[in-house]
Amino acid sequence: MKIVIPGGSGQVGTMVARAFHEEGHEVVVLGRRPRTMPWPMVEWDGARLGPWVKSLDGADVLLNLTGRSVNCRYTAANRREIVDSRVGSTRILGQALTEVHRPPAVWLQASTATIYAHRYDGANDEITGIIGGDEVGAPDTWRFSIDVAQAWELAFNEVQAPATRKVTLRSAMTMSADRGGVFDALLALVRRGQGGRIGDGRQFMSWVHEADFIRAVHWLIAHEEIDGIVNIASPNPMPNDEFMRALREAWGTRVGLPTAEWMLEIGALFLRTESELVLKSRRVVPRRLLERGFVFAYPHWPDAARDLCRDWLTRRGGGAYTPTRAQRPQRPTPESATSR
Repeated sequence: MKIVIPGGSGQVGTMVARAFHEEGHEVVVLGRRPRTMPWPMVEWDGARLGPWVKSLDGADVLLNLTGRSVNCRYTAANRREIVDSRVGSTRILGQALTEVHRPPAVWLQASTATIYAHRYDGANDEITGIIGGDEVGAPDTWRFSIDVAQAWELAFNEVQAPATRKVTLRSAMTMSADRGGVFDALLALVRRGQGGRIGDGRQFMSWVHEADFIRAVHWLIAHEEIDGIVNIASPNPMPNDEFMRALREAWGTRVGLPTAEWMLEIGALFLRTESELVLKSRRVVPRRLLERGFVFAYPHWPDAARDLCRDWLTRRGGGAYTPTRAQRPQRPTPESATSR
């Protein structure tokens, strides 16, 4: 199988490319700054047609993960880049598909679970979920994130690709042991003794283990009857207070200092990011995956956190992990994700 991954040089893209490459598939990554990797990287700017279009001809899968990182201050310049990198790349890929003889059979398009409303009362699924933006008292920066997600999905929906099945991936935070990812940042707080609740701790954390993200990609490729919006998230989001407690326990740390909201706002200013990334309540569930029989390897955060802590230590040459190996659930193979 040949999979082309625009934006595949980022954390999630590298994670997927690595997994598919190790399984023996042909992987091609489209990136703005090609570098030496175990798989080919082809230069593109995400805005204009070029020689990169040839890589799409005869591909089986197009997985578009292009988008400037939202881990920044939402200045006017950054807002333009965040929107343009997502909307522009989606449109040019749609145009590129009209230029090739054999377009990909399926286009998996990144979106975000952030599109759903900040809420505590109920979970957001693909059918009954509430789109955000009208929450009382929500900061302007939260409205911007919703606008970006909607513009991103609209651009994808407008693409006419009759020979290609289109799937929108509304993904939660993908947790992997790679450097620079969300899990790495949260674990750093725990390791410094600062891994207590963030804000009031009531906000829900939606997440997905890297193994389940990759398995969901496999599953969606195999299930040709699935198109439209699919939530990629664990079926068990948790309030931040419980989420951080489970992470501390997985690492073997009893105490974690809490971070008050005002402290977070100051810290976000100095770190040149936005507090929305951890204060917004993202309570998202994968209704369509569950109803069609997808089985999560890591449906519960405590199990996932232990596995990720172990991987984090292994990748950095650390010592033995404290919890027993009996606590580690077995990872189903990619094929087993399609067995039901």
